[in-house]
Amino acid sequence: MRIPSRLIGGVLAATLVTQLSACGSIFYPDRRGQIDGKIDPAIAVLDALGLLFYVIPGVIALGVDFATGAIYYGPNEHAQIDPQKLQPAVNADGSVDTRKLQVILEDELGRSIPLDDPRLIQSRGSLSQLASLGLKPAA
Repeated sequence: MRIPSRLIGGVLAATLVTQLSACGSIFYPDRRGQIDGKIDPAIAVLDALGLLFYVIPGVIALGVDFATGAIYYGPNEHAQIDPQKLQPAVNADGSVDTRKLQVILEDELGRSIPLDDPRLIQSRGSLSQLASLGLKPAA
């Protein structure tokens, strides 16, 4: 009888840990940082299972996935823009003009993207990354 109770305890502990840390954040860590988008039904169902079995961990899992944006489909699953079309948004000093970038993104994607949202995670690039995309900063 010790082995089944240990097995049940292990499964219960693993389930609680999974629900407390949120399914979307575990399965798709690259999705974190998104502001909005189409909700991934698989992640929503997994989080809802947490609500069904354990109410408080399920609520926490849903809250974490919505707060981090991991519940939304990833950016690579929607659309891509040709890097040459982004060239007008790069200033002479290599910085990006967010107003021009926002206009280009709205034209290409057909939806408004709030680039001034405080939840937006921005990262700095390098000249080698620009070169790999076929872009070169104005000299």
